Amino acid sequence: MVNNLLSAASVFKTIGSILLAILILLIMITIHEFGHWIAGKILRFGINEFSIGFGPALFKHKSKRSGQLFAIRLIPLGGYCAFQNEDGLDEEKKEEKKNGEEALPDSAKEEPKESIAESASADTVILTSASEEIKPAEETKEEQKEEDFFADLPAPEEAGKKKKKKRGTPAWKEKPDDGSFTRKAPWKRIIVLVAGALMNYVLALFLIIVCFFAYGQTMTAVYEVEPTDDIPAEYCLQDRDIFLKANGKNLYLTVDLARAVNGKKAGDKVKLYISRLFIDETATDPETGKEEIVKSHRKKMQVEIMLRSDVSVNNSSELDSAWKGLGIKYVEKTNEEGEVTEKGYELASATAKFGFFETLGRAFVYSFKIAGSILRVIGELLTGRLGISAMGGPISTIKATSEMASLGFRYFLEISAFIGVNLAVFNLLPVPALDGSKVVFTVIEWIRGKPMSRKVEAIIHAVGFMLLLGFAVLVDILQFV
Repeated sequence: MVNNLLSAASVFKTIGSILLAILILLIMITIHEFGHWIAGKILRFGINEFSIGFGPALFKHKSKRSGQLFAIRLIPLGGYCAFQNEDGLDEEKKEEKKNGEEALPDSAKEEPKESIAESASADTVILTSASEEIKPAEETKEEQKEEDFFADLPAPEEAGKKKKKKRGTPAWKEKPDDGSFTRKAPWKRIIVLVAGALMNYVLALFLIIVCFFAYGQTMTAVYEVEPTDDIPAEYCLQDRDIFLKANGKNLYLTVDLARAVNGKKAGDKVKLYISRLFIDETATDPETGKEEIVKSHRKKMQVEIMLRSDVSVNNSSELDSAWKGLGIKYVEKTNEEGEVTEKGYELASATAKFGFFETLGRAFVYSFKIAGSILRVIGELLTGRLGISAMGGPISTIKATSEMASLGFRYFLEISAFIGVNLAVFNLLPVPALDGSKVVFTVIEWIRGKPMSRKVEAIIHAVGFMLLLGFAVLVDILQFV
């Protein structure tokens, strides 16, 4: 009975963690779309709908004042802010239809009328006025055709003015601003497109600042060091050391420490600034017989560590050579059948607090470091230095997020901030279907003075979206194969 209750509690905890992860993603996506919405409102863009989620609507409300629809939909893994004529296809169709009509000659637009000259016989004459001479009908027809031909051509001065206007007037200024997305100036459209990512970053930065002030900055620490007699103790790390700086530079991410020792050889010394634990008092636990720390204190200090082996870090996920060189203990845990269930280097995470202004500064730099690490991983993926199996799609993201969020509120803040920066950077990439790609098309239109074919752009974004969706599914499959 007790085991059943424990199993049920574990299941409910897992479900709760997954729902919490979905909630984090939904909040971040909603904030992203809110950035587009608020920027559009400020710049007077026409907005048709603001939706949280995809699929069938669970709740709808249409504003009587603006006509905008607000909806909450069934699938909570996305959202959108639909602008008026956002893709520009409707306007392009109207332009093509209008241009097609203008290209027709006047005789084709108007219904044909039978002229007197055409109805007259060869020997018929036309009386024009008393002062004009009488001419045969056939001659009059030829002159009339010549006059009609030249009449259809614009005068040299007018033609020049028309061409100059076409070259000098940007496409978005040729028509009145009716709130349509494509009729707004390019700089306004760029602001709206970037606003979503900006809101993600601002929220992420706020969460980082709250986390750093409330709990401290999460740093990489040593859980256990591999004993050795080959190197003097003063050149070795100790258990529970917290890494603060390497070669005089602040550390923010685990990869920062690995890169600080990358390329160094066995026997080389590395200058580290650490927080070291000093034990003042211990006591033996009567039940387990283990010695426990009763009283201790920490001291920040500069140390020199001698590397035990060569270090070669090839990408952001393969950092083992760095930990081996620093002397971190490697362990393999097995089950009753002797199968390895867990293996890795004995690293840990610990928090370190700093002064007010240093904490504030570190929060900004930490957010930039996260963004830089995302770009670095994408670069390594494109160059083949990092395998596609190291990536994760929506399912992997929810899994990792649920695991982190279930550890406590500090981890909830950290993973939320990481996802926020991730969304900000990813959406600004010049990849079709993403905001960054739309910014690129808008800049091209700004430079040319007219847009590229809206149909071509729509096809590019549609294909890009399908490829992104396929890629997300593929990387998730590789995680579980």
